[in-house]
Amino acid sequence: MNTQEAWKLVGGLSRPSKMPGWSYGLPAAECKTGQLLVDVVGSTCEGCYATKGCYVFPVVQAAQYRRLESIAKPEWVDAMALLINSKKPDVFRWHDSGDVQDIAHLMKIFEVCELSPEKRHWLPTREAWTNKYLDQAPGNLTIRFSMPMVDQEPAGSWLNTSTVVTSAGGRTCPAPDQGNVCGDCRACWDPSVKNIAYGKH
Repeated sequence: MNTQEAWKLVGGLSRPSKMPGWSYGLPAAECKTGQLLVDVVGSTCEGCYATKGCYVFPVVQAAQYRRLESIAKPEWVDAMALLINSKKPDVFRWHDSGDVQDIAHLMKIFEVCELSPEKRHWLPTREAWTNKYLDQAPGNLTIRFSMPMVDQEPAGSWLNTSTVVTSAGGRTCPAPDQGNVCGDCRACWDPSVKNIAYGKH
């Protein structure tokens, strides 16, 4: 399989302008927990960015659903690993939109990370059940549980978390201070950084 074939098989990757590297997005409408939170006032999914702007363009939606359908293909793991290994820089974000679908999907992500050992992977998720599988996660993957409510304290049962805060003084993500981009910051990928606090948009 070459990179062109891999791209077609998995439905391609995404390149969010804020991110320092490549990502992979699924339809926000297919988030399991996210769809329960999106109408909850004060939740971090309320007014989700992935349900507006460029994300709702028909071409983007079509690509995301192709990606979702492709996960079941037996070649998906090898194709994703091939694509990620072919890209620069050395960081990759899972799900700039969407989330883990089920255990089988999570295990496949673990396999992709194992097959791309030179890359640092970051997986943000609101799927609390994934905590049971942290001990199986490859060392180059940082799974961050996204706290479901704005101004909620980080969950102590998780190794790595992210929060959304309304106080500018409580924010630790530097993006708003540097043109809304990550710049040189790689804290989200760093397992030694226990919590990342994002400012509420």
